[in-house]
Amino acid sequence: MTWTSAFGKGSGWLLQKIVDGLALTKISPNALTFIGLLINIVAAIFFGFARGDHAVRYFLYAGLVIIGAGIFDMVDGRLARQTQQVSVFGAFFDSVIDRYSDVALFFGLLVYYARGNRFFYVVLVAFVMTASLMVSYTRARAEALIGSCKVGFMERPERIVLVILGALCNRWGVMAPALWVLAAFSTITVIHRIRYTYLETERRKLLPQR
Repeated sequence: MTWTSAFGKGSGWLLQKIVDGLALTKISPNALTFIGLLINIVAAIFFGFARGDHAVRYFLYAGLVIIGAGIFDMVDGRLARQTQQVSVFGAFFDSVIDRYSDVALFFGLLVYYARGNRFFYVVLVAFVMTASLMVSYTRARAEALIGSCKVGFMERPERIVLVILGALCNRWGVMAPALWVLAAFSTITVIHRIRYTYLETERRKLLPQR
């Protein structure tokens, strides 16, 4: 067994124990999803208030908080399946809350750069926020037409990992290049999904649904 497979197995065991404990509390998976949003808002507040000598420390706090929020994101679906609370609304609610969580994090970064009078990075964060939402929107709209559109690299887990790395390593200025990577690959993913949907609709000769 390699160390990566051992780590994966150990992580899966830990998550399952967390789910087992949560199942005993009778908490709703949707409540966990909403708690995850609140935790991400805390991370956004750390971003927004980061300034001067304590900026590195606040970014570090934000990164750790986002990791904590990610645990809720990983267990809500598992809990729903284990407690037989899977529903169409639950999937919808999870997707909507994920979008709010993304916007909250990027809004926190936007406030950080605005308070530092770094106009260029304010624009860059706003662009990344928009591109991230479009990655999700293009998939949702495409799947309403063609059933499946999972092409493209920059999904939400990859975006969150980049934000976490930028936050934890901002002592070395990692957040700025992380934003550039997010901007580039999110845009490429959107274009890829538009092209894929075009080719699929042409192939299937689907009528537009309005």
